[in-house]
Amino acid sequence: MKTHLHSKMIRGFLLPAAVVFLFGCVERRLTIITEPPEAVVWLNDEEIGTTPVTVGFNWYGDYKVRIEKEGCEIVNTHREMKRPLEDYFPADFFAEVLWPGTIRRDIAWSFDLKPAVNPSAEQLLEQSAAFIEKAQQELQENR
Repeated sequence: MKTHLHSKMIRGFLLPAAVVFLFGCVERRLTIITEPPEAVVWLNDEEIGTTPVTVGFNWYGDYKVRIEKEGCEIVNTHREMKRPLEDYFPADFFAEVLWPGTIRRDIAWSFDLKPAVNPSAEQLLEQSAAFIEKAQQELQENR
């Protein structure tokens, strides 16, 4: 009798819990597009692929973005994904647990890559002279 009652209690708890967790799903995706395409992208120091690239994400906030393509300047920047109002409690509970379907949140970031410009020999000499001068000044200051 005790075992029968115990199994009824477990079924009475697990069935509603399973039904609740079968509903509601939020799919968050970030797509990064570059012009020109086929650039390698790192998101928070993790390589995610070649543009155009789409990845899933769980959290909104600040993301470190690095994009490289041969012949183009390297992009090192941050982008922020702002949390939508419906992602705050109690609306998020409704969307993620009770809503009977999948909610998709798609975000797209676009980057125009600039052609890389190689410095001339004269510019390199000027830069090196400036570095030497700065180093000498710092040495004198630290004596």
